[in-house]
Amino acid sequence: MLGMGILETLYMTLFSTLCAYIIGLPLGVILYVTSPGALYENKPVNSILGVIVNLLRSVPFIVLLITILPFTRLIVGTTIGSTATVVPLVVAAAPFVARMVESSLKEIDGGIIEAALSMGTSPMQIIVKVLIPEAMPSMIVGSTIAVTTILGYSAMAGFTAGGGLGDIAIRYGYYRYDTKMMLITVVLLVIIVQVLQEVGMKIAKKADKRIRK
Repeated sequence: MLGMGILETLYMTLFSTLCAYIIGLPLGVILYVTSPGALYENKPVNSILGVIVNLLRSVPFIVLLITILPFTRLIVGTTIGSTATVVPLVVAAAPFVARMVESSLKEIDGGIIEAALSMGTSPMQIIVKVLIPEAMPSMIVGSTIAVTTILGYSAMAGFTAGGGLGDIAIRYGYYRYDTKMMLITVVLLVIIVQVLQEVGMKIAKKADKRIRK
């Protein structure tokens, strides 16, 4: 049971992170390039998108999880299990990822962008060939933070039979007053977090070295 819980937790966490970045990466780029003084400065687009992102980020995950149950059922046909949990995880994580991507892009030295523009590089080429590669180490570090955050969200999904170690902790540790099972699931979650963080930081260091070369 614990083995299956670990696999479900990893599945929910990693797959949700992937989906969140598929949505959040372009959102973060749009937020950055439409900000004042940026490549595609557009105050209405930036303001509207910023409000949407902030609203979704401000909703506690457990509230969001329950609120979008009809949407989850519409997408995957059920509201229980690890696959169903992926839907609210992505909805909660995508805005978080967007802001982290935007923050990483803002760390780039403006001189690099000016140099690229002076060489006749188009704005789209700057985004693809300059901004994203330069921000990659920071974005990888951000993805490590996002993974651990999503892992914490997945544990909360245990209250709605979302599967994974969180579900085991709720059903067997909390409802049945099994302190031993609760401690075991907590230790396993901590180990998973540490492993994911270590892997993410090593990848970030390697990416940083490649860019400096």
